[in-house]
Amino acid sequence: MKLFLKAGACSLSPHIVLEEAGLPYETESVDLAKKVTASGADYLAINPKGYVPALLLDSGELLTEGPAIVQYLADLVPAKNLAPANGTLARYQLQSWLTFIGTEVHKNYSPFFNPAAPAEMKDIARANLVRRLGYINEQLEGKSFLLGENFSVADAYLFVVIGWSKYIQLDLSSWPHLTAFMARVAARPAVQAAMKAEGLL
Repeated sequence: MKLFLKAGACSLSPHIVLEEAGLPYETESVDLAKKVTASGADYLAINPKGYVPALLLDSGELLTEGPAIVQYLADLVPAKNLAPANGTLARYQLQSWLTFIGTEVHKNYSPFFNPAAPAEMKDIARANLVRRLGYINEQLEGKSFLLGENFSVADAYLFVVIGWSKYIQLDLSSWPHLTAFMARVAARPAVQAAMKAEGLL
């Protein structure tokens, strides 16, 4: 398998999951502005969506969208307990978290990385983030991870997007359960390995 990524982008989430899963894989970075991979390939010919992550399977098929990719990877190694079993309520709770992180958290960081976004849009996004992170902080009270005591693919995704707070000067110190979560995830060997590979440590 090959994961197409951009260092520090949301593609770090499946990169972490690949490390957690212990699956064999390779990575290739993408210049998202030029739509060219590190080896010089036309990225739009690989993934017409033009963004990361994208996972090229050994079969030659391409899987896109982070929440889909991380669930696919988790299901390859069920013994690792990176996602609850398909068909269980816990699996739908995982999907609920992945959807919430993608639509309510991830997307509210996006304006800060868009040079064309007006200040008003960033102000609205910041206010949304404050509300959403407050909610997540409450949900983490008394738990190590989003679903309880087991690390899941949703935790990898949340860790990556919350990590962007430092780039937008969003102070997390008023959310103690969230900051403890971030430290807990950051200390995981798989997280350290993926971040080191992307030059983030």
